[in-house]
Amino acid sequence: MAKKMKERRQYTQEFKKEAVALAEKKEKPISQVAKDLGLNENVLRRWITQTRVAIGTNINVFPGHGRPRDTELIRLRKEVKALKEANEILKKAAVIFAQSDPQ
Repeated sequence: MAKKMKERRQYTQEFKKEAVALAEKKEKPISQVAKDLGLNENVLRRWITQTRVAIGTNINVFPGHGRPRDTELIRLRKEVKALKEANEILKKAAVIFAQSDPQ
């Protein structure tokens, strides 16, 4: 028997920020705050960690779908692609110069 897949819940940035703020007030344990909000404790802990990592950087804590580090990952992948293309051009140029006869 196949298990029924639950639809993944999505939370707004405001909800996440408010949840983190409630947890950081330390009036209640994180587990209780998560339970009160209907969240898994690990989800709330991840949001808290993401918020702390983003402090002092210009990274949007909750950019929408995905994680804050996804933006940097995309940038790095583009940079790697550009460097690989440049490397291929240099390899082709080296072959051309190696084949040309000195006059």
